[in-house]
Amino acid sequence: MRINIASRKSALAQIQTDMVIDRLQKAHGVQCEKLFMETKGDRILNVTLDKIGGKGLFVKEIENAIQEGRADAAVHSMKDVPYEVPEGFEIAATLMREDPRDVFVSLDNISFYELPIGARVGTSSNRRKEQIKHLRPDIEVVPIRGNVETRVNKIKTEGLDGVILAAAGLIRLNLTHLITNYFEPEEFVPAVGQGALGIEALSGNSNIELFRSMNDKELSVCIEAERSYMKTLNGDCHTAVGAFARIEGETMHIIGIYAVDGNYVKMTAAGSKENGIELGRQLGLKILGK
Repeated sequence: MRINIASRKSALAQIQTDMVIDRLQKAHGVQCEKLFMETKGDRILNVTLDKIGGKGLFVKEIENAIQEGRADAAVHSMKDVPYEVPEGFEIAATLMREDPRDVFVSLDNISFYELPIGARVGTSSNRRKEQIKHLRPDIEVVPIRGNVETRVNKIKTEGLDGVILAAAGLIRLNLTHLITNYFEPEEFVPAVGQGALGIEALSGNSNIELFRSMNDKELSVCIEAERSYMKTLNGDCHTAVGAFARIEGETMHIIGIYAVDGNYVKMTAAGSKENGIELGRQLGLKILGK
């Protein structure tokens, strides 16, 4: 059996695809071919995502490749996947969540909290921008785009004091030595799905049960809760939305932020881990005041 797996072309995406393929091969003995694609989100780097269509720009062309039969499935970073999956498609498996936290990278090894007044910090994320402003209103946020290595390099080329990135990407790229400090999720709420990988395929694919067998059930209910929260808020790259769910025993805990029109709200909720989607929805309604 040979399966074609599509993903983005970046170094991180290739590493993540290899990780999933390795699991598929060990679990099922299948042979996998890789199809790496440059998406519109990868090509257009001079403007922020919210001005060119949002996160879907990282997955749409890959979904087209699946639809056209050039690939059986795709490996995505779950934080890149919009909450509305196209009709006929499904996230067959959610797996392998790395450290979900955001981190601060400073080439001078100066902590985020010790930055001088007026320091310049790079990020293209509205979610990160709003939380930076909440923690350090004096900091100037500079929009930057590109892959992990490009954004790290922009500390020098753009004259920045540092950048905020996802810990997961740096860990998978073996770049943890660059991390100056980690932000705990309760302090700096991660993106929905941050650190987790997903396998997307057509529900009618002949290998769909194989893909579904890779699902991490406990992780999946956490990601579903976070995505339910985002859906309730109609969150995208135009809004500052973040959420993180975790399970302790039989209880799921979820924290979310939402910032819009100058209002910054952070709330938590807890409930049965068997009801994550509803818990995410309830937290979204709570934040909206409904």
